[in-house]
Amino acid sequence: MGRRPARCYRYCKDKPYIKSRFCRGVPDPKIRIYDVGKREADVDAFPLCVHLMSDEKEQISAECLEAARIVVNKYMSTQCGKDGFHMRIRAHPFHVLRINKMLSCAGADRLQTGMRHAFGKPIGLIARVRIKQILMSIRTREDHKEKAIEACRRAGYKIPGRQKICIAKEWGFTKFTKDEYKLYKAQGRLVHEGAHATWRRAHGPLAKAGDKAVLSYELERKSIITKNASEKAKAEKAAAIKAAKEAAAVYQEALKKRAAKK
Repeated sequence: MGRRPARCYRYCKDKPYIKSRFCRGVPDPKIRIYDVGKREADVDAFPLCVHLMSDEKEQISAECLEAARIVVNKYMSTQCGKDGFHMRIRAHPFHVLRINKMLSCAGADRLQTGMRHAFGKPIGLIARVRIKQILMSIRTREDHKEKAIEACRRAGYKIPGRQKICIAKEWGFTKFTKDEYKLYKAQGRLVHEGAHATWRRAHGPLAKAGDKAVLSYELERKSIITKNASEKAKAEKAAAIKAAKEAAAVYQEALKKRAAKK
């Protein structure tokens, strides 16, 4: 008996059912590779990041994720070169699908009637996703922005439901915005860890910090001062806008009174 259509398992209806010592005999997922392209590229090489984001709460099969990975890898390799991007699948299929196998030959109704709400046996794996969850991310150079968007658009045809394509404010796969990344890099606070980068904080033992202990403290203090100054500027701007709106409302009211007197 072949696979049932993915529409039979599209919606999240029951509790998560994962592989364990109680749930044995689960087949391997079709998707085995989650990173394609130049995975070892340094974090400075690819500043742009484009996400394919789910717009529904649903279940996506491992076959769909594998098909999306293949189409993105093929398009980006031909357009940008195999070393011009790094794509990562962010959704992982852990939920186990079950099926109650029935006879499908002629006269099966005379041989087997079945049972309602049967538990079934494992047949595959699926990923449960929520709204605004990132399904895949592509990091590349700024001049390949349109190609990355097109690759995500093509991948969306392999996945059920609605998806949205968004351009991240962060630098590559890091958690820092592009302005923060440039600032911390100039201050010497970034620690490169392959495709990611971490932030050197002004905490921890002095022996570990070494001669950069005082520098780290000063950088921490300066960043806090800069943050407080930006928050103060935003508050002053909001107050000025509010005052201008109130003055305009008073002026409009005065014009209405003057028109009523005439």
